[in-house]
Amino acid sequence: MARATIILTFIGSLLLCFTSVPVKKSRDVDIYSFHINSTVNSRYAVTIITSRVANRLNESKEVHFQVKIPKNAFITKFRMIIEGKMYDGVVKQKEAAQQQYSQAVSRGESAGIVSSVGRTLEEFKTSVTVAALSKVTFHLTYEELLKRRLGKYKLQINAQPMQPVADFKVDVYITERSGISFLEVNGGLKTQEMSSAVITTLSASTKEAWVNFYPTREQQTNCEGCGENGLNGDLFIEYDVKRPNQNGELQALNSYFVHYFAPTDVQKIPKNVVFLIDQSGSMRGTKIHQTRLAMLKILGDLAEDDYFGLITFDSIVHVWNPELLQAKEENLEKAKSFVKAIQARGGTNINQVVLNGVEMIKSHPRQGSASIVILLTDGDPTSGETNTERIQANVKKAIDGKFPLYCLGFGFDVNFDFLEKMAQENDGVARRIYEDSDADLQLQGFYEEVATPLLTDVQLKYPGAANLTQTSFRQYYNGSEIVVAGQITDNSLETLKTEVIAISKNTNVTYQDFTSTKDLIDVLPQHENFIQRLWAHLTVKQLLEKEVALTGQEKEAAKKKALDLSLKYEFVTPLTSMVVTKPQEEETQVAHKPKEGAETPKRQSSRRLTGSLLKSPHYTNTAHLPQLQTDRRKKMSIHDLTHTLMMTKKDDRLRSITISDSEAPARRVTLQSASDLRFLISAQPKPICYNAPVGHKLSLLTDTSSDFSMNGELSEKGFQLIAIHYKTAKLLVSPTESVYSDGETSVTLRWGQPSADRLESDSVSIFLRDNELDVTMGSVRVVFLLHKKDKELLLWPSVRQQPRNAKTQGILGKTDLQYIELPGSTITIMDQEVVAHLSSATDYRIPAAPSVECWLVPFHSALQGELSDFTVSQL
Repeated sequence: MARATIILTFIGSLLLCFTSVPVKKSRDVDIYSFHINSTVNSRYAVTIITSRVANRLNESKEVHFQVKIPKNAFITKFRMIIEGKMYDGVVKQKEAAQQQYSQAVSRGESAGIVSSVGRTLEEFKTSVTVAALSKVTFHLTYEELLKRRLGKYKLQINAQPMQPVADFKVDVYITERSGISFLEVNGGLKTQEMSSAVITTLSASTKEAWVNFYPTREQQTNCEGCGENGLNGDLFIEYDVKRPNQNGELQALNSYFVHYFAPTDVQKIPKNVVFLIDQSGSMRGTKIHQTRLAMLKILGDLAEDDYFGLITFDSIVHVWNPELLQAKEENLEKAKSFVKAIQARGGTNINQVVLNGVEMIKSHPRQGSASIVILLTDGDPTSGETNTERIQANVKKAIDGKFPLYCLGFGFDVNFDFLEKMAQENDGVARRIYEDSDADLQLQGFYEEVATPLLTDVQLKYPGAANLTQTSFRQYYNGSEIVVAGQITDNSLETLKTEVIAISKNTNVTYQDFTSTKDLIDVLPQHENFIQRLWAHLTVKQLLEKEVALTGQEKEAAKKKALDLSLKYEFVTPLTSMVVTKPQEEETQVAHKPKEGAETPKRQSSRRLTGSLLKSPHYTNTAHLPQLQTDRRKKMSIHDLTHTLMMTKKDDRLRSITISDSEAPARRVTLQSASDLRFLISAQPKPICYNAPVGHKLSLLTDTSSDFSMNGELSEKGFQLIAIHYKTAKLLVSPTESVYSDGETSVTLRWGQPSADRLESDSVSIFLRDNELDVTMGSVRVVFLLHKKDKELLLWPSVRQQPRNAKTQGILGKTDLQYIELPGSTITIMDQEVVAHLSSATDYRIPAAPSVECWLVPFHSALQGELSDFTVSQL
């Protein structure tokens, strides 16, 4: 069997041929569609990766599916569909899968097909033989609970393809009951070249948000860090929620509950912190240099009411000052001089340095303060007491549950299991610091997480509930969040109550809240068990962390409970494996989730597909579209303002509503009449919207420098017909079909086709998928979306890319609108004061069509022209 390998992360393309146009060279194994769909429901994220691959050759080929997922996530489902037959991965106890695992290893193949690939990601990979001229579809689902750090949640999506992708989509939907306070998209893929590929929408209620990432194939090869192999980087969707209730956010659904607790109405607690810094010989060079840089920054960030101590260690412990010192300027300067002089040498006496640090804090108690010990080391104990079990026992006895110990392991030579157990036994956590150019920033970032204690000795109680996740926390830090979930076991309970007892700066505090156990929260049917799955996910995570520090029967009980839940909810965890069964005569692979720092067997060498090229047969069947090569397209800056068409809800017409917000008095806003449609121009901090009368043929976008023009006929149902002219080509788009002609050929695309259709030439690309028609002509890209509202079809164009340096015209060509909000109901546009009203519009540029808040202004103010300036006589 001929073999070919292709790596799939965010990759895909579709190849078809046509007679009258030049045919682009094809890959033998063609990934023609790759979609990522992530739904975040109250911090719990479910992500589905779907990849469709075709073997274009007359012989079978081996296709490798390879994606990267967050380390914090559990894979919950994997499926392959080959020639209509489904092959599902099955989650089993690791021992039950041992036979398949051993057989795979004996063949020299990769048995552990989930492996660690960096700080925050794990890699899932498998392969399957695809018959000649056949297709395979891969589906992978994983789930994770987003953790709040430094005041925000972060959803990571990795993109590291081995080829550009034609049908490439990332769709993220976030819903939060209390409202979203801010939403940002960052990461290596959020560059100027990719700005038009990212669309971020926050609903008017702020309870829902959408992020869509649809880069063109040109953008995937021309952006910073991109090349012939496509994208290489991450997207980080970062957000936080509103917190109107300081008692927390309590949700109950189907006999399960979750409680999010992150109060901000308390004073920060002064802290006593002792830093234990490894200066052994193995820290020599870059490690010690980065440690010095980090400590200098951390010392500069100490508050004046903090007290601190510095202890370095190698074979001998070196105490800078025997007492904790207040973080005054003169003490900090002396401490910085000490840090600058740290030199690497000698062995590693971990036992003695931790005991000295504990004693330093216990010898200087302060009422109303919080104490922390932070250990940084890069190796095993080699001096003094070297038995790790005895060190753990000594440290646990010395701390005696009084304050947390945090252990930072620098690099991969460190005994991370030892540090993890020692931290777990003392209410802290262990964190690996990766040897990289930003190691100093990693150290600073960890310190920032624990820099501001707000509460200590936090206890949470839930009468009538059982099977609770962790309810006792030594300290709560600003920017973090405590999450507790459990089962409501009292069937007669109609109201679930919670009580939180903690110690603040100078007093005891109590928080109380309640929620109904009978009223279902508003969730989609497919997400109605999300709280139950969140509870199971969090329970398994905490049991796996807890069992590290347990022994004997307690350890076995924790492992058994974690295993039972992993099997019930089909989580791939360190206790379970996913058996990937392939078609007959192929081997079975076993997916294991690695522990931090664990090695995974590497797959023996496999050849990457280089393959032959498909020839260009004559093609006349219009059931499929020709593939033509796209031209290079310019990118627009993220700071350019893009236009989006909006239309108000049908039942909002011909009536008035009263709207108020926290910044302005209530105002009556008259929505448009039945003969108007609402348009919107994207701007900050709120979009600008305006009404336009229907029954006109409008100039939407014209670029005279490239012979491009787009006109549309406006009706009460949106646009019923839109025409694009580009050089000698013409495209007519309607809610039923689209017709492309270039003088020699004519192709019809009909909405609702079961499979994607595609047309490409040297400067034209048209891709029909589901309810979207993606059109690129020259340097302009427009996506037409087909919406269904009240049983009627709506056609809506969204301009995704415009010529950067050209002067465009038309209602979608205005990209230079800026405004300033003034007190009252006035804004300034182009140095002119305009009366504005707070209103809303429906955003039809994305499939979800959310309602967004906007400033409603007159037509001529928004477009700096009259309606007649934007009308045309014919399409």
